[in-house]
Amino acid sequence: MQKNPLKIAVLVSGSGSNLQVLIDKQLSQDLNIDIVGVISNRADAFALERAKKSGINTAVIDKDDNGKKYTRVGFEQKALDVLQAWQPDLVVLAGFMRILTPLFIDGVNDKLNVPMINLHPSLLPNYKGLDTHERVLKTGDKQHGCSVHLVTSELDAGQVLTQAVLDVAVGDTSDSLAQRVHTLEHQLLPFTIHLIEQNIFDLKNLDHAHQLMALPYRFYPN
Repeated sequence: MQKNPLKIAVLVSGSGSNLQVLIDKQLSQDLNIDIVGVISNRADAFALERAKKSGINTAVIDKDDNGKKYTRVGFEQKALDVLQAWQPDLVVLAGFMRILTPLFIDGVNDKLNVPMINLHPSLLPNYKGLDTHERVLKTGDKQHGCSVHLVTSELDAGQVLTQAVLDVAVGDTSDSLAQRVHTLEHQLLPFTIHLIEQNIFDLKNLDHAHQLMALPYRFYPN
């Protein structure tokens, strides 16, 4: 018997290409998910158009009724209120370009009792933060990639669940490397959500996940 779909809320800031991958996987039924809503901290994020085109709820938390930019606390409190209304099973940060504080992270993890994952463009724990591609090239690493990890109060420091790995090519620039890693992201995020949806990753009991699969699980696409 088909089980209920995993209800997902996605936080975005930009184009939303990873969101589009999830939308496509939902529509094709390749993933048993229900994207219950998309939150953006930018009113001009194209990801919002992607969501609206597919009939997905959206919430823009950019400026208040007086045209004043929301403070960090103001944004996070409103976002928590939206998530409370949507009641997702999982919160996904996909191209969300804002550092979250413990107010939001603890609110999601503890008060809403929902796990939250982030897609990061490096092989964590290496290269937390920004400018990962430039830093990889400067260091001379032979491999690069992306990671999906649990979100905690420490930046990019939560348990890494999955990683996709590529070889850094001779002549790679930060732009070419970014494009290649972005292609990996489009594979890694739905793959990880599939593992969560199938309860292969039990995010509320990671000991169970460790028994089934060594973490982080790495794959090496062709």
